[in-house]
Amino acid sequence: MSAVFDELTWRGLVANSTDGAALAQHLEAGPVTFYVGFDPTAPSLHMGNLVQLMVARALQRAGHRPLLLVGGSTGLIGDPKAAGERVLNSKETVAGWVGTIQRQVERFLDFDGPSAARLVNNLDWTSGMSVLDFLRDIGKHFPVNRMLAREVVKARLEEGISYTEFSYVLLQSMDYLQLHRTYGCTLQFGGSDQWGNITAGVELLRRSDGQHVHALATPLLTKADGTKFGKTESGTVWLDPAMTSPYAFHQFFLHAEDTKVIEYLKVFSERSRADIDELEHQVVEAPHLRAAQRALADDITALVHSPAERDAAVAAAAALFGRSDLDQLPESTLASVVAELAAPVLPVGGELPGVVEVLEASGVVPSRSAARRSIAEGGAYLNNNRVVDPDARLVQGDLLHGRFVITRRGKRTVGAVSFERG
Repeated sequence: MSAVFDELTWRGLVANSTDGAALAQHLEAGPVTFYVGFDPTAPSLHMGNLVQLMVARALQRAGHRPLLLVGGSTGLIGDPKAAGERVLNSKETVAGWVGTIQRQVERFLDFDGPSAARLVNNLDWTSGMSVLDFLRDIGKHFPVNRMLAREVVKARLEEGISYTEFSYVLLQSMDYLQLHRTYGCTLQFGGSDQWGNITAGVELLRRSDGQHVHALATPLLTKADGTKFGKTESGTVWLDPAMTSPYAFHQFFLHAEDTKVIEYLKVFSERSRADIDELEHQVVEAPHLRAAQRALADDITALVHSPAERDAAVAAAAALFGRSDLDQLPESTLASVVAELAAPVLPVGGELPGVVEVLEASGVVPSRSAARRSIAEGGAYLNNNRVVDPDARLVQGDLLHGRFVITRRGKRTVGAVSFERG
């Protein structure tokens, strides 16, 4: 078996393949040109996309050549979803997202050397194609009965599906055909929800050019309760730091369930089997140390953002729970922390509010009377300093970077307020 196929299998990254044994032999035989696509249906990639980038990194390390497709044409259409018809984004919006996502994906692969990656955009070969050529050269190879049998199409037939979304599979299949003819691409992979589109591309190459090519699908990652991985109460976990801060990103992985953390480590960390086996042992023997969660959060934050952002996230968490000084955190990092804590914004007029009012506003206590009890018991903190006087008021020097206050009750209940001048 191919070493890289064996690694992908061990890491749990192979849900389906057209022929696993044949694909392993193909990868073992020599450098393979492969492609993975990303549709610009949002201004950033998310955690599901990162799964595909990790597969691409593993294949490139093994000497294979990546084609990273950002779908300037398929992004204008949108893959059909069971939930209903998509709202079409404007051409200008999609073009802007193409550029943004291209800049994101190129950070993860090497664009130099014998296995250099290449960015491609399917708008380059579809924009000048006539409807007649599309129907004759591509549509001719797609039996409608096969298209109607696709699960997502069957789910939409009762309420209706536009011809636009119905024909998406033809566009994506044409990408494989084009990339095979131009670059000799013989492997496409993507998420398991794309398996129908991916295998349709394999079939198109067989029908149109008589070529046998390969396909692979990665599994859908889920949380322990079966819900979609990469989703939080506040929304999707994005790779763009402006949409999900490095601190929030690090915290998301730091809170991975014990039952799932090793699965996530295999996918998102490039640690060796021996290292991950040791972390798995620690999950069983010393789960309270959360060594696997720390390794996962550190590795993935360093990869997606940078080692410096990882260090800042770790420092912010330490400061938040009283293990270091909050006033040493950069304003941008502290602002991310405050945003993650959903801090209320309080107006600043003349006199600043009292400590009891601030504790209540931040949500660490349910009422002012509870704030007073917490102070009396010695368990109330502002900026990691114990509050001793329930009648004290904030002064300007209490505002970190002139606008933030971090509150805490006991060791673990943390909140914040942000002040804004009117």
